[in-house]
Amino acid sequence: MDLVIRGAAVIDGTGAPSYRADVALADGRIAAIAREGDRRPTARRVLDAHGLALAPGFVDMHAHSDLALLRDPAHTAKVAQGVTLEILGQDGLSYAPVDDRTLAGVRTQITGWNGDGHDVDFSWRSVGGYLDRLDHGHGGEGVAVDAAYLVPQGTVRMLAVGWEDRPATAAELARMRRLVAEGLEQGAVGMSSGLTYTPGMYADDAELTELCRVVAAYGGYYCPHHRSYGAGALAAYEEMIAVARTAGCALHLAHAVLNHDGNRGRAPELLALLDAARAEGVDVSFDSYPYTPGCTTLAALLPSWAGEGGPASLLARLGDDATAGRIRHALEVEGADGCHGVPVDWDTVEVSGVTDPALTPYVGRSLARSSRERDEEPWTTARRLLTADRLGTTVLLHVGDEDNVRTLMRHPAHTGGSDGILHGAKPHPRAYGTFPHYLGRYARELGMFSLEECVAHLTSRPAARLRLSDRGLVREGNRADLVLFDPDTVAAGSTFEAPSRLPTGIPYVLIAGRFVMEDGRRTDVLAGRAVRRVPGA
Repeated sequence: MDLVIRGAAVIDGTGAPSYRADVALADGRIAAIAREGDRRPTARRVLDAHGLALAPGFVDMHAHSDLALLRDPAHTAKVAQGVTLEILGQDGLSYAPVDDRTLAGVRTQITGWNGDGHDVDFSWRSVGGYLDRLDHGHGGEGVAVDAAYLVPQGTVRMLAVGWEDRPATAAELARMRRLVAEGLEQGAVGMSSGLTYTPGMYADDAELTELCRVVAAYGGYYCPHHRSYGAGALAAYEEMIAVARTAGCALHLAHAVLNHDGNRGRAPELLALLDAARAEGVDVSFDSYPYTPGCTTLAALLPSWAGEGGPASLLARLGDDATAGRIRHALEVEGADGCHGVPVDWDTVEVSGVTDPALTPYVGRSLARSSRERDEEPWTTARRLLTADRLGTTVLLHVGDEDNVRTLMRHPAHTGGSDGILHGAKPHPRAYGTFPHYLGRYARELGMFSLEECVAHLTSRPAARLRLSDRGLVREGNRADLVLFDPDTVAAGSTFEAPSRLPTGIPYVLIAGRFVMEDGRRTDVLAGRAVRRVPGA
């Protein structure tokens, strides 16, 4: 054996009570599990784990590390949380498949998520090329954690249709179907959508259904950021369930939350909707993060018509006083579709990151506060930021409901997803704290569920959604993707005031049997690789 982890409290990922055991590793897998009274295995190295819990590595079902993994070999924000696998390509917008024109557009549109990518060599154009790049990142050694990829429907539409708000032609739809199929053949695990983001939001249900039929044929799943988390939230969830039912496609709802005042306390209604669909045979799961505020780009709040034609067209509209006045009316009076049908409250919109360093004084302040400091209207401040930062501004949206967060996380279809945006001077603390926050705050302190049940939400349930039969459980023969944490002290270090502080109580993390965290410090090991869809799974 290469390593024996001696005397840990094994939380195996099933939700069953923990048990004391020695766990032996060999060749990157779990070779033996010896419970108390069994013959104890020996190895070249023995790690005394008394006082620690041993769990499968955590799976971040909603990550925005598409460029971060290639940019930062340490990637400590996720490694230190015990994350061993991230799912990328979220919200319908990412960097494959693309051509040169599409790549330029998507880089501009999601600068607020990932930076502009000036420090990344965009040598790939296909999904397979991107996954290969992950395999051979950082001088061919790999990346920090494993990563799977969803074909982004908005990027696919950008490539086949452009930025026009209209139905796709038959030829364009056929091309989109081919692009999705090619992405799945090259290893993607499913398809995502961002239906409050242009141009993906321009797709109607018939178009989405046809693409989901392709996903279903390959055994993947559909992961939509649906059309509203605000005024039309429950109807938007129903819409996605109907698409999945018609297409016969597995459905995983992205960052499933109910935001804004009109949805306070309505989580039971959403769960009743999901339970009814599951009872009918629709394969539905969802992820959430254990915080109330959301995070996105400031430009994402604008009405969809303003973004037609792409980023350059949007900036031109913002530069025209009359059109900018229409955009303001849509935001402040009508409730823009990008703002989930709810008139914007500028007090709830906090700037978390900017691309232009000259705009740093806005970071950490709400747009309402910044406007008061400048003795101007909030829209004037927002318009200036959007224009000066070339749409690269990231914001926190303080519009969530804690009762909804707690109710949703206990459901058996729930999995953990950080939705962590790592770009910006003051990111959302979920990027650095989601998984220890579940364990420390919601399991240990609040008792929302047992520690064993909490771990199941973060490990075996996402592995089942991904159809990864050798992950998500501490079981002989499975991959040795493991986390050792102290149940009494594990906690998120990140806060809204200090969002990049690392967690406590997670001293060891292994990927394929190799230590990526050891004695609470990041090693130089790059054990991460692309995780490709398993054909026929």
